[in-house]
Amino acid sequence: MALKIRLPGGTLKVKQHHELRRREQKREVPVWQVGKYFVVWWPATISDRPSKRPDPE
Repeated sequence: MALKIRLPGGTLKVKQHHELRRREQKREVPVWQVGKYFVVWWPATISDRPSKRPDPE
């Protein structure tokens, strides 16, 4: 289970490797490894939800 800490500039999360999202694995957001845990910073300017793909017409 991930630990989330909401801060004024974004969200600080502490996760294990199997909990990382694709954007975190690709290091699209700042990620630091501390032992077997990963500290992830999601700035408020970046949505942590996947972007919607345009519908093919």
